[in-house]
Amino acid sequence: MHPIAFDPSAAEVRLPAPAKINLFLHIVGRRPDGYHLLQTAFRLLDWGDEIHLRPRSDGRILRTTDVPGVAAEADLVVRAARALQQATGTRMGAEIGVRKRIPMGGGLGGGSSDAATVLIALNRMWACELPGKRLQEIGLALGADVPFFIFGETAFAEGVGEALQPLSVPPAWYVMVAPDVAVPTAEIFSAEELTRDTEPIIMRAFATHATRNDMQATVCKRFPEVAEALVWLSQHGAARMSGSGACIFAPFDSKEEADQVATAAPQGWKVWVAAGLDRHPLKGWLV
Repeated sequence: MHPIAFDPSAAEVRLPAPAKINLFLHIVGRRPDGYHLLQTAFRLLDWGDEIHLRPRSDGRILRTTDVPGVAAEADLVVRAARALQQATGTRMGAEIGVRKRIPMGGGLGGGSSDAATVLIALNRMWACELPGKRLQEIGLALGADVPFFIFGETAFAEGVGEALQPLSVPPAWYVMVAPDVAVPTAEIFSAEELTRDTEPIIMRAFATHATRNDMQATVCKRFPEVAEALVWLSQHGAARMSGSGACIFAPFDSKEEADQVATAAPQGWKVWVAAGLDRHPLKGWLV
């Protein structure tokens, strides 16, 4: 995905909403309000959803594509547009369509990325001119991962995922496996057996410190499809689950090596290859 220039004359725009992976995910505590305190490393992928936007002058927010099981008013893209209207007082509206590729319940941040792209794009298209930090604040009310997508680069994250610092990681190609299951994040976070007291690490120790995904064992115990994918991909590389699951990934040094592993996957599995992405294609749209 290359940086995208803003064209103010365009009647409709089609914009990327890249997926993310968590290179690690540690749960280091819990706040009094029940939210979990995390440490993680977010990385964008050059693969994801596509958002279609057409501005309106009547203030209406219309979703032009259906999402099975998700009502329009509950959809994060609609909620993001309304949140930006409320924050700015703009009288502009929009028609919003989503071409979904990122699996729901996969731990790849699909809904959050879609919402972030809508916030970034409408902020520019509606001439709201809110700074990126303010958009991150609006995004956090929609979901813990939304601020990262607005931050728009590889990041070391703390808090509930909103305290972000730029992180440098080597180039990599990832073999991605999406088991045929949607993992309910809330159920995993509320699991009694979930580890919640991992010792915090400092960012500069990330590259040398032994890390893991603290949610992985709980998800594998409850969803054998995830465990099966993890066992298979671990035979070929350093496999790990992303986020709260269900997707599994493993890094490789070259596209050729990643392609070779992907083609060896069991028949019928959803497997693809994606490169790590250092910067969000819309990062240049931020004020």
